[in-house]
Amino acid sequence: MVVDGGSRDDTVERARALGAEVIASQPGRARQLQRGFEHSSGEVVVFLHADTRLPPGWPGAIAEALADPGVCGGAFRFAFEGSAERLGIALRLVEWGAQLRHSWLGQPYGDQGIFVRRATLLAIGGVPQVALMEDLDLVAAMKRQGRLAQIATSVATSSREYTRVGVARTVLRHSVAIAGRWLGVDRSRIAAWLAR
Repeated sequence: MVVDGGSRDDTVERARALGAEVIASQPGRARQLQRGFEHSSGEVVVFLHADTRLPPGWPGAIAEALADPGVCGGAFRFAFEGSAERLGIALRLVEWGAQLRHSWLGQPYGDQGIFVRRATLLAIGGVPQVALMEDLDLVAAMKRQGRLAQIATSVATSSREYTRVGVARTVLRHSVAIAGRWLGVDRSRIAAWLAR
């Protein structure tokens, strides 16, 4: 299922050609995730960014993680698409930082393929409807319902955002946005700043 927030390219046609059900939505990731959840019917929902691919064998890995009734959901390891030689040291450091954040803080981000039991999503009222960083709010709400599993295999995420803007600048922008969230800055203000 693909939830389209008003794309102006051939996303919808390509998704349909590949057999995906396309759901129209207002723009905004939180809205799009919620629309996907509302149109889904499975006992487990997997939220996947458009520039991220799941690893081979992902359904079995999720089923194994959720065999523990105390686990309400989880995510995969984070990795950029491409070989280590092509990516370079800066992007490998971003991957390493993401792994530390996930392992030590139990804080996966949306580009890690977050999966969650439907019952958990219903209990928390669905995907938190915020202007930005809905993945952080979603994970926080999930943790109040149970444990999160970390699947050892990695998703493959495009490095386009980092290479287009620059790795250091992208990391700085993300860090400032997260700091703003923790300090209680209005998400709309953070989103407007990031759009500049």
